[in-house]
Order: sequence, then structure tokens, then C-alpha cells
Amino acid sequence: MSSEEESPPSSSPTMHFIGKKADIVKAGRVTQRVNGCRDVLVLYHQGQLYALDMICYHTGGPLQNGDIEEFSGRLCIVCPWHKYKITLAEGEGLYQAVDDPTVTPLRTHWRSKGVKQRIHKVTEVSGDVYVTLNDSSEAIESDVYQTEKHRTVSINVQPKPKPKT
Repeated sequence: MSSEEESPPSSSPTMHFIGKKADIVKAGRVTQRVNGCRDVLVLYHQGQLYALDMICYHTGGPLQNGDIEEFSGRLCIVCPWHKYKITLAEGEGLYQAVDDPTVTPLRTHWRSKGVKQRIHKVTEVSGDVYVTLNDSSEAIESDVYQTEKHRTVSINVQPKPKPKT
């Protein structure tokens, strides 16, 4: 996919063109810098499109490399670095809680840490996919990785491709 942004429909100036739905469905997930300022992961899973900040709120892991798993009926992307679970629909961080640590066997369940990852709205118009950035003024932990400083650091810590033999 091209990383160039096309003009969105005139009725919605905040919508940013990501690509053709057919291309995103085929790829499964795409990343793009939206509006020149936000690195976004758009993914297609089980018939649904999702968009969220591309870098994990915890320590900057590359969510585009994360697995999609279900925890207590909630679809999550699992950060490949530290296995943090982030709900696709809300951006909540999930953790496994223990009811009573003195009782055996331990009984656990999934709980929310609250919204940690910024989620963005996805709109499909005639086969084209657009993202509207979540511009809520409330700080969300993934915001810290949306700066030029962290983009440069993230590029430098990515694993180098292995030479083909």
C-alpha cells in the first residue's frame, strides 16, 4: 500500500484515506502515518476493521507483529515484546487477576487496566477505507510513542532482516 494520503471525501475532512478494503483484507493488517503525525495500525479480523496506535503503550513494542487472541470473549492484540493484551475495540489493557491468592487452586479472571491504547474510527466508503483520528484531549498512555523522538528510537531497535542465503 502506498503511504501517500489521498484526499478524503469532502463531507468528512477528518477522514484519512488508508487504502482499498480488498487490499487490507488480503494483507490482514497495514500500517500508515496518518495526517503526518500518528502511526496507525489498521487490521482486518473476523470480518471487522480496527484501527489503533501502532506502538504498544507499555514499552513501544510493534503491535503490527502481534497475534490476535480472544480473552473472556474480547478480541485482543498481544504485543510481541511483553505479551501485553490490548482490546481491539476499546484499547483497554487486560491482565489476569486472582480472586484470593490463599485459596488453591487459584481462580483467575481477566480484568481491565482501563484504556491504554488510542483507538481510531474506521469508515468504509465504496470499498475505500478511511481512519478518523481519535482527537480526545484525554491523555492515553500510547500517546507517548507518537513523537519524532520515539519514532527514531523504534526504527533503531527493530530487528535487522536476516540475509538470504
